Order: sequence, then structure tokens, then C-alpha cells
Amino acid sequence: LMFNCYEGADVIYEIAQTLEERNFRATFFFGGCFADDHPEIIKKLYESGHEIGNHGFFHKDMGKIGYEANVTEMKNTHDVIKSMTGVDTVLFAPPSGDFSSTTIKACRDLGYVMIMWSKDTVDWLDRTSKSVYNRATKDVRGGDFVLMHPFSHTLEALPKILNKYISEGMVVTTVSDCLSE
Repeated sequence: LMFNCYEGADVIYEIAQTLEERNFRATFFFGGCFADDHPEIIKKLYESGHEIGNHGFFHKDMGKIGYEANVTEMKNTHDVIKSMTGVDTVLFAPPSGDFSSTTIKACRDLGYVMIMWSKDTVDWLDRTSKSVYNRATKDVRGGDFVLMHPFSHTLEALPKILNKYISEGMVVTTVSDCLSE
């Protein structure tokens, strides 16, 4: 599971707790402006074994901005997260999935791997736990990257989603763990 986070501070803790109750870990991609305002969340998630990724600083459409602006978005977020965890982030998820060859070059130059999702719950649009559950579980396979956001209806669906994955013999892990398999 991957969570793109620019809001939902209160829900993020509950998502992490729900995952930890089942001994699962996920990757949380943080916007730099959100991370800067919520260092305690970043530190707590990192210390709990979740993976922290970069989601740009201001949720810009990365494919529509130039090279230097791409680098600035990534580097500023990188620096904020590193100041909280002491770790260099290596994964970048472009906001709204928008990227260009310039974004790819900026990622490469900064030592990032760009990550896209294979299943999108579209929880930012359809704000019901049922739709989140359906999108997260329909035809899901091991190795899928399932995108979610920290919304209350997503949190409501999460235990049922995890139970479904467990019943199908799947494990929820970080993006990096999944990539290394």
C-alpha cells in the first residue's frame, strides 16, 4: 500500500495503527509542506518501520514545470524529511501521477526511483468506504501498488481491505520491499 499525504494528520496515525495491528508496513509519500508542518508524524511512522517517500513539496503538476522546478520540489521535500529521520528518501511519487521526461531526468539526477501505482482507489473523488474497498480489492494481485490517501472513509475501508488481502494469502509491505522481491 502507498499513501500520498498532503492532509489528514489525524487519520494517518489511525491508518498506521490499523496496519501495525496486523504487523504490516506501508509506504507513505509525503508532501514537503505537510511534512514540514507535522514532523512528529514523519518521525513516528519512520520509527514504526513504515517507509517514507517523497511526493513533492507543493503538489505541483510535475510534467508541466521545468527541470529546475522539478529538482526544487523534490530536493526541498528530501531535505525536510531527512532532517526528521536522518535518512535519504529514494522513492518519488509524482503528485496526480503527472510527470514528463524532465521529471524522470530530475529523479535520476537526484538518485530517486519514480513510483507509480497499479491500482488507484480514487478515494479523493469517490468518498465512500465501499468504493475504496472495491477498487483496492478488485482483481488485486501480489506486487500491485495500491494508492490511497489519508481520508476517514479510506480508514473505514482499510480493515476490510486488509482482511481480504490476508484471506487471499497476501502481505502488505513497503514499496521498496515489494520492488526487491
